[in-house]
Amino acid sequence: MTKVLVLGGGFAGVEAAIYLRKNELDVTLVSDRDFFYIYPTSIWIPTGDATLEDVAVPLDELAFAHGFKLIVDPVTALEPKEKKVTLESGRTLEGYDYIVVAMGQDKMQHPGMEHTLSICGKPEEATELFNRLDALVRKGSGKLAFGFGGNPKDSSAVRGGPAFEVLFNVHDFLKKKGVRDKFELTFFAPMEKPGQKMGEKALVMMDRMFSMTDIKKKVGSKITEFVEDGILFEDGEKIESDLTMFISAGTGHTILKESGLPLSEAGFVVTNEYNEVEDFDGIYAIGDSASLMGPEWRAKQGHVAEVMARNVAYNIFQNQQNIDSKESYMEHLNILCVMDTGNGAAFVYRSSKGGKMIPLPVVGHWMKKGWGWYCRNSKLGKIPRLPGM
Repeated sequence: MTKVLVLGGGFAGVEAAIYLRKNELDVTLVSDRDFFYIYPTSIWIPTGDATLEDVAVPLDELAFAHGFKLIVDPVTALEPKEKKVTLESGRTLEGYDYIVVAMGQDKMQHPGMEHTLSICGKPEEATELFNRLDALVRKGSGKLAFGFGGNPKDSSAVRGGPAFEVLFNVHDFLKKKGVRDKFELTFFAPMEKPGQKMGEKALVMMDRMFSMTDIKKKVGSKITEFVEDGILFEDGEKIESDLTMFISAGTGHTILKESGLPLSEAGFVVTNEYNEVEDFDGIYAIGDSASLMGPEWRAKQGHVAEVMARNVAYNIFQNQQNIDSKESYMEHLNILCVMDTGNGAAFVYRSSKGGKMIPLPVVGHWMKKGWGWYCRNSKLGKIPRLPGM
């Protein structure tokens, strides 16, 4: 039987393992943690509306449901020509016909990052955000700063949506607690127009939301350093902060930088539109590990990662049958999300035809809650998958 090794237990890796097994291939998934983390719904952890356990699905349950093998052990080295992988325990994995690289990405580092917490970093950081925010609420007042950074070498590696979501959820949380007037909230980003990928109309709506919620904004100046009590900027300004949440832009995974695979300037694996690493037989890269082709507004998102995963499962199966048929992810490139605000949401969509942002008061929040339930239970095979999802 054809043997496939999947490196990574995130959206891309789990989806690849599930769909490879649908084609009855022998699949082994390697992950550095024992659970699949639903990052889009972790935005509710800082306000206490969810816990880490609520947004984590045990990988052994997924493995049992779909019949793939599971190894929880971080990868320390990848030798793609030899199709050889070394794990932290010292174990070596060899003899696979295909390797699917879905190890995610590293984060760009800034001076003083130890003074920040991220909603897109280690899952434990989301819980620490809750603890720190809870302490400030009990204290009765505070200054809170929420922002994200960019990667000048790759515009697709920016994650701005979750920063907006946590910011507006915290605003709603403080308002419900009756202490919003005791807290100063500030949004910050180094680019002139953060969120521009969503389109110009969305930017106008975002500014309106900042004004309506009395949230300050600091944009257009490079971050020079994070300090214990705030953020320093290149223009000499300082934002004072008792709690700073910052989502650093992505950069290539350290292990992949040392693998000998072809990499983009930002360190992501260069593939063709079928996610094949050319000149490396049987090696594919998907999700955040892959350099994303397409227009300037393109973004690394979970649904694109899953499209890549399903395509790779199809392409590997067809290759095994000696059928010349491949699926490309290019026609599925778009920005799609429901941006939650705690008391509602906004539907955000961007394609080659332009972008839109549609307010969804109240119902939007429950739509996203429903998606979280669907994601968990459909992955576990407890409910049917919707077409294209």
